[in-house]
Amino acid sequence: MDGLSEKLFAERFPTEQDTVSEIINLEAILRLPKGTEHFLSDLHGEYGAFCHLINSCSGVIRTKINELFGASLSSSERSDLATTVYYTAEKIERAKQEGKNTETWYKTMLKRLTLLARECGKKYTRSKVRKSMPKEFAYIIDEMLHSSTDDGDRDAYYDEIFTEILQLGCADAFMIAIAALVKRLAVDRLHIVGDVFDRGENPDKILDILQSYHSIDFQWGNHDILWMGAAYGSRVCIATVIELCLKYGNLELLERGYGISLRDLAFYADRLKFDPKFAINAAGKKISESDSRIAAKMRKAVFLMMLKLEGQAIGRHPEYEMDDRALLRKIDVRGGTAEIDGMSVPIKTSDFSSLDFRDPFRLTPEEESVLEFLREAFTASEKLARHVKFLTGRGAMYSVFNGNLIFHGCIPLDENGNFLPVAACGGKSGKACMDSFTRLVKAAAVTRKECDTDIFWYLWCGKGSPLFGRKKLAAFECIYARGSGLTAEEKNPYYTLAHKRAVAEKILAEFGLTGEHCHIINGHIPVHCKEGENPVKADGKLIVIDGGFCRAYHERTGIAGYTLIYNSYGMRLAAHSPFCGVREAIESNRDIVSDITVFDTVGSRLKVADTDTGAQIRSQIAALKAERKEKFGNPI
Repeated sequence: MDGLSEKLFAERFPTEQDTVSEIINLEAILRLPKGTEHFLSDLHGEYGAFCHLINSCSGVIRTKINELFGASLSSSERSDLATTVYYTAEKIERAKQEGKNTETWYKTMLKRLTLLARECGKKYTRSKVRKSMPKEFAYIIDEMLHSSTDDGDRDAYYDEIFTEILQLGCADAFMIAIAALVKRLAVDRLHIVGDVFDRGENPDKILDILQSYHSIDFQWGNHDILWMGAAYGSRVCIATVIELCLKYGNLELLERGYGISLRDLAFYADRLKFDPKFAINAAGKKISESDSRIAAKMRKAVFLMMLKLEGQAIGRHPEYEMDDRALLRKIDVRGGTAEIDGMSVPIKTSDFSSLDFRDPFRLTPEEESVLEFLREAFTASEKLARHVKFLTGRGAMYSVFNGNLIFHGCIPLDENGNFLPVAACGGKSGKACMDSFTRLVKAAAVTRKECDTDIFWYLWCGKGSPLFGRKKLAAFECIYARGSGLTAEEKNPYYTLAHKRAVAEKILAEFGLTGEHCHIINGHIPVHCKEGENPVKADGKLIVIDGGFCRAYHERTGIAGYTLIYNSYGMRLAAHSPFCGVREAIESNRDIVSDITVFDTVGSRLKVADTDTGAQIRSQIAALKAERKEKFGNPI
């Protein structure tokens, strides 16, 4: 041992008995059941549905309730208990309004919640359960969960405690605390497989919750990486974020959610002529005609700035190999056409009358002023900075966890299924490509230089980007060349080839994963359930969990998203119906899990010893045994 490790060892385990006790404790942990993992993808700002999935753990809590109370409670009573766990404060308030908040009601609910917490805590050591408890009630909850009395004595014991809680006037707070513990213990690890931002209204509220989650990792999605670039001052990302917020009628997210004023952009754009091609997609939101018209003008103004900034970024980075997307250079004003994908397409060139076609990517002084104001507003937003710091610190291009390879988009492949070298990351491919992009992102977050932060924009829409996975982003075509056949966005071969077991296994092996129970888990491309598409592909080696969580996709996919649960018995996929809203969920005890598919079950129940954590614990045990022998001279 070196001097530092000797000191730490002496402080933590001053006696041989301390060392032996720690070894025994770690050995006991290895024999506990594997913790439950919860996978969510493509949330796209749908805060209400996200909260319900987090509260319900995608059906984990309801399953626990059915297992524990299936023989003693009716279906309606079990549903009521589940909703009480999900929305405890709201259910208490409803009981008060209906006059049901009697001593009997409180004692009944408290007992059921306590038994449920006790059941959920069986997977963990007493120490871990204790650390998960709300501090204000930790002692009494610990006593109740670990009481050694038999069933008859336990009922009397609980009744005495509940009576005291009621007399002290803290029954509401205790119910909320014990329900929170149930939710905390139901899931051991949360995986977010990208795309919290855009389309829906409240990604900021989702991130507030994710920041405080007890155990989480985050795989960046292309929409997340775009917002990260904007927060770090990339002007091309800022223009793109604003264009998307205007397109989907989400200005409140910028202005109220993140405190980013669009005043200067509005003043600048108000002089432009209204163009219906830039009309916003309000998706049911109530927006006045005047606000809708100014939003369309703002979108038109920022869209042109975005095209100029894209051209500048492409010029700074020949390695992006995106010269074909520097579209302002390809406009023929006299002919009224633009060259797109090698074709001459008629467009309305009068829209570009303010361009200097000798230098088409140069911003006007007014545009420079507007963009500088916006850049300062984005970089000065404390809330956005806090969220992006979380995404940068906890996030990466991919994660390998307990035999699963988790990423948002794709691993770029060529037509033959070989790993595709990507010039933007130095010609690397496969795992080396993903690792290189993670380093580039984290380095840009430090330097914040324009040339470095261009990587965020590239990962948003570059043709070799693993987060984007397409040859082009057809935003220009959707505005100016709709109906020309040029709006299609060709996907990387990964999205068809990875459906073959051999290709999926090749990808897994690239990341060091082999064996029967290894999987690829990704999102990004919605699964069209209503057309019969199966989210489990490649003979179970690939699971796609983007089933259209965002409301905008429900009609296309036929469901409201997939989530994945991986527990000690194996994997199960939950297909969800659209969220009915908190009020209806409380009043009718409605849930949003509509179908559960169990697959890849294991022969014997998985234990902590079978996980990545188990491997770390075994290393700790080996080190403790070696140190014990060295320090105390007694082998084990």
